[in-house]
Amino acid sequence: MSDAAPSITVVMPTLNAERHLVECLTALQEQEYDGEVELLVPDAGSTDGTREIVQRFGGRILENPRKSGEAGKAVGVKAATGELVLLLDSDNILVGQNWLRRMVRPFIEDAEVIACEPARFEARPDDHVINRWHALLGAADPLTIFTGNYARDCVLTGQWTGMPHRAEQRDGWERVVIDPAAVPVLGANGFLIRRSAYDVEPVGDYLFDLDYVHALVQRGYHVFGRPDVGVRHLFCDSVAGFRRKTRRRVDDFSYFAQHGDRSYPWTNRSRLRGIASFVLATVLVVPLFAQAVRGQRRAPDAAAWAWHVAASWITLVVYAAGAVRGRLRPQMLSREGWRQ
Repeated sequence: MSDAAPSITVVMPTLNAERHLVECLTALQEQEYDGEVELLVPDAGSTDGTREIVQRFGGRILENPRKSGEAGKAVGVKAATGELVLLLDSDNILVGQNWLRRMVRPFIEDAEVIACEPARFEARPDDHVINRWHALLGAADPLTIFTGNYARDCVLTGQWTGMPHRAEQRDGWERVVIDPAAVPVLGANGFLIRRSAYDVEPVGDYLFDLDYVHALVQRGYHVFGRPDVGVRHLFCDSVAGFRRKTRRRVDDFSYFAQHGDRSYPWTNRSRLRGIASFVLATVLVVPLFAQAVRGQRRAPDAAAWAWHVAASWITLVVYAAGAVRGRLRPQMLSREGWRQ
């Protein structure tokens, strides 16, 4: 790897992603980075202006016939030529023009670092309330706060994960050694990894972020970096969008688990306890209000913390219905009419 500025391949799956794509690619284009940056965009058949925007920014479009983002990532990493691969979604906005330089630094300073993930999500005051909540929570799924399976700075807990790990502060980044028995949900929204990792742990037709990182850690690659940078994740801006994305998670997981394609151990004892705690807290409501009050004291945003209660109820109902569907007739959520 080049000590100064290793080459980077950006893999960005798309499907009708024009709404945020210009802002996303502009932030990428404006990076003050000396190394070569290649942009690969596996597209699942966009009918809006996605492809034209990608071409305008000099990206290379690849075909993703399996439609899902996980299939698109698999297509992209197989075609990547950079020393590092950045998994960046089309709704991710890099914060700061030195973002790439700061993300690359751990790889140059420590040969054991296999991958890096930004320390936090960030939001602007005028972002949608759901996006502001998402940034404060450090997760898109309130259940993960109860199971400990989150991996960004969380206002509620004051930690970046509830999983046991060893950490050492470096200049501008944190060196983290992951416990193979407790791997956080790493791997998306600005995840930067050595291209050589995909030779160690080959990718099939799909690249499921957390499953892949879990498998990599089991092989002994357990040193990660957490650079002190943020990424704006324009997660969703409507209740309907939140429900749809929540349903996609549960339906897709049930479908691919049924086919033996998912390997992350969601059902170990500690996580089952966390799930039970989430269900109880949501049904009783009072614990959720207590969390919202604590969040408001630490980072005032009354609308975002009020949404925390609603988000937990929507998540519980959608997951419960999805669990039933998954047992009766598991199927991947249709991407027909999908918009980012």
